[in-house]
Amino acid sequence: MRRADETDFHDFVAGRMDRWRRSAFLLCQDWHTADDVVSVTVAKLYRNWRTAGRADNRDAYAQRVLTRTWLDERRRPWKRREQASATLPDVPVAGPETVTDREGLAALLRSLGPKQRAVLVLRYYLDCSVEETAQILGISTGTVKSQSARGLANLRAVVTGQS
Repeated sequence: MRRADETDFHDFVAGRMDRWRRSAFLLCQDWHTADDVVSVTVAKLYRNWRTAGRADNRDAYAQRVLTRTWLDERRRPWKRREQASATLPDVPVAGPETVTDREGLAALLRSLGPKQRAVLVLRYYLDCSVEETAQILGISTGTVKSQSARGLANLRAVVTGQS
């Protein structure tokens, strides 16, 4: 990679790392997995920077890579995943919360399937349009609309206790 391309890549990644990490967490509900997904995403972007760097919308391209990386991670056979065998000895320190009920939101998102969760995170957290969401996930706009409607209906049912 040329020096200018490498500088451009580093600037692009540095400016978006926090956003990618937060969106990966919303998708997978685990900070360690989110960090893994972001790391794999950065590696994929670096490997294909000539294509990614010339994309009309680099952010959408990167979000597509991140979302598909997470979906691929979910499809991995359970044998290849690490299994926790004991509790952690250290108690985590609670950081400042910007969302009043973060655990409640996480539980609601966990109640959805991976595709619905991905659609809702892209549409309502990352504010992607229907078309951008469809492009990122590689699905039709009609599927985005139906998954959004079903996902929101499922969330309403869980919140109101009608599930």
